[in-house]
Amino acid sequence: MRRNVALVAGAAVGAFAATLFRRRRPEPTSADAADPRAEELRRKLAEAKQTAPDEDDFQVAGMGAETVVSEEERPPKDEFEAMRRRVHEEGRAAADQMKQRAEDGEPGTKSE
Repeated sequence: MRRNVALVAGAAVGAFAATLFRRRRPEPTSADAADPRAEELRRKLAEAKQTAPDEDDFQVAGMGAETVVSEEERPPKDEFEAMRRRVHEEGRAAADQMKQRAEDGEPGTKSE
């Protein structure tokens, strides 16, 4: 008998909580009432994707136009492997440079 009373009480509390949560939630906005700035930004983005990069813009920003990746310069199919090789090459070059400094006896290096 107590189990039935607890079940009914739990259902009543759940229904009451659902009613409260439903009232507090704001009504979803329709697509017509969207922010007008969003459509303008979408239009500008589409326009920017279609235009070619202007070299003067890169010079003003302090970058050369050579930093732009052209369509012909696609990364290798196994991009992870190429990145791993590049990181290892840079590490080896740094290690060789440190060894050279240690052999030359530059200050701040251990020559043991």
